[in-house]
Amino acid sequence: MQRKAYVPGVALLVVLVAGCSSGSGTDGTATDSKAGVPKAAAAPPGRYRTLPEPCRAVNKGVLKDMLPGAAELPDDQKAKAYAGAAELTYDTDRRVGCRWKDEAPDAVRRLYVDFERVVSYDPAVSDDDRAKAVYGKKESAAKLPTAKDGGKDTSRPGGGTGKSGNPSGTPSGKPSGLRVQNQAASPTTPPASSGPPATTPDGLKPRILTGLGDAAYLDDALTASGSAAQRRTVTVVFRTSNVIVTVEYTEQPSSPSATAPDSQELQEKTQALAAKLAELFGD
Repeated sequence: MQRKAYVPGVALLVVLVAGCSSGSGTDGTATDSKAGVPKAAAAPPGRYRTLPEPCRAVNKGVLKDMLPGAAELPDDQKAKAYAGAAELTYDTDRRVGCRWKDEAPDAVRRLYVDFERVVSYDPAVSDDDRAKAVYGKKESAAKLPTAKDGGKDTSRPGGGTGKSGNPSGTPSGKPSGLRVQNQAASPTTPPASSGPPATTPDGLKPRILTGLGDAAYLDDALTASGSAAQRRTVTVVFRTSNVIVTVEYTEQPSSPSATAPDSQELQEKTQALAAKLAELFGD
């Protein structure tokens, strides 16, 4: 009588486990259980991991030009005015900002600088791509005039939320690099709020900017509030890799009857500061 071979239970278990775990190919090398399905590589991180100190990012020479009233203050107050006030933030590696205020006899001027480092928490989306999306939302919210508007700033119909590059209504085909002076209104000219919105010279309209970071735009808002003087705010926003920089410069005359702040002058100063800040992120 032939006996059957007997394999102990423990030995049989070892054989079965070894057989299931063995994923060897014909060449004897281990293979992945999802062979042929490549793993998605994580998106690269952003170029910048930290941000500049905003209150020190603007040099004193620029501050003297943009905040002229501070020059007349006593030394201690002058130093405080130029030092600026840092924005409250809980993560200085993600977002920081600084504000300055200048109360001169002729006007009140305000300057604001903001740095935002965008981080993507989706491993399939890079920090740069996320920053593009964030910047794109800001640009869309600005509602810049487009070519289909026929050169008219139709997205801002006047009134308290109206935007204009030059209240004088002076037509101009000059590039923005040339200065365009405001013309004084005649005694018979009705107040701007009672008539149609002012025509903005083409070179001064809110617009996309070139040569500043990876993408940039400029917005220009002229706002009247009750009996107060018209307040102009020029904003330049640009993106460089995964950082978005915002520069906001506001001027409001002290006298309600004063001429609205000059669009060309404020735009030149704001763009010049933005260009200097862009240098902080250079190679």
